[in-house]
Amino acid sequence: MPSYAYVARTRSGAKQKGKMQADSRIAVEQLLQQRGMTTLKVVEEGGKVKNVRLNRRVKSRELQIFTRQLSTIVSSGLPLLQGLDILSEQTEDPNFGAILDSIAQDVEAGETFSDALRRFPRCFPDLYVSMVRSGEASGDLDGVLLQLAEYLEAAEELRRRIKSAMTYPVVAFSIIILIAAGLIAFVVPQFQQIFAELGGELPMPTQMLIAISFFLRSWYAVPTMILAGILSTIFLRIYGSTPGGRYNIDEMKLRLPVFGGLQRKVAISRVTRTLSTLTRSGVNILQAMEIVERTAGNEVYARAVRNAGDSVRNGESLAGPLADSGVFPTMVTRMIAVGEKTGALETMLMKIAEFYDSEVRATVDQLTSLLEPILIVMMGIVVGGIVIALFMPILQLSTLI
Repeated sequence: MPSYAYVARTRSGAKQKGKMQADSRIAVEQLLQQRGMTTLKVVEEGGKVKNVRLNRRVKSRELQIFTRQLSTIVSSGLPLLQGLDILSEQTEDPNFGAILDSIAQDVEAGETFSDALRRFPRCFPDLYVSMVRSGEASGDLDGVLLQLAEYLEAAEELRRRIKSAMTYPVVAFSIIILIAAGLIAFVVPQFQQIFAELGGELPMPTQMLIAISFFLRSWYAVPTMILAGILSTIFLRIYGSTPGGRYNIDEMKLRLPVFGGLQRKVAISRVTRTLSTLTRSGVNILQAMEIVERTAGNEVYARAVRNAGDSVRNGESLAGPLADSGVFPTMVTRMIAVGEKTGALETMLMKIAEFYDSEVRATVDQLTSLLEPILIVMMGIVVGGIVIALFMPILQLSTLI
């Protein structure tokens, strides 16, 4: 029979710790209830996974489920500590369960929930901690947790749509590259022997194709391409880690054909939804804008939010600096200006976010239908170009003999 360590509160309000053997955790809670005690925590001895890596990132899905369930538990009247204990036991991720258990111990020791969350910044970002702190201060923790759950679910839905939009072109383009490499590496050498027997000077496209074929069949082709890929990745990482480099890379992303417009809509949706969620939960506007800057996902929009925050700190409006940045459409800045004048800024920001979410959905659907014929044409151009380069010498056979 397993042994359980428990923490319970007696009828007089005093905490009592102890150990008990029982068939299950629920049996321990029932026995404590029969003794007139309120269960705070029950942990099976030896049941926790050892050597867990605390403060590692957790899956966004795990965080969504935890936030939604904790909101339900708190709103139903159960103590926060008991809710944390329940969720730490039932989570499928043992590392996340250990993190929740550590948070529960901190809360039991007298720390606030937000301070306990702050110890794990890779699991609970600034936005999460700040909203929880505002919920604690206002006494509306369950409402804030519900807003957080809705925000996380909307953000995950947006990421899922972007991922689905990018998966098809990446896979299709990879197939095109493989087909072209196969033709050049295995078909071109067969024609090369024919060209060598014919003699004469080959057309420039055919010479380039033969040179590429020779490179792909050489022993140093794979190491060279791998080295080039590694060096390019290192360069982009180093360059992207600098403020100027990160800004230039993100600006280039926004200028990409087709995908640039999609990324603009995603960035605007993320900025407005985050700012609306934070201000609606009671976070100070300046602190909210600092968090939005760090979570914008694009340095161009992060810099625009940073400049707007400096202006707001100096007593100016929010809409003006955003309009001057040139990265927010006129409709967005005018709606923000109306929200500031009417005192309904949070509502206006959420409406903007919902509008751009619908725009992202429509754009993703359009991309799915538009990219298929584009990629088919691209494949035809690549394969057709190789075939033409191979048959040009045969068409000029009279001059080669």
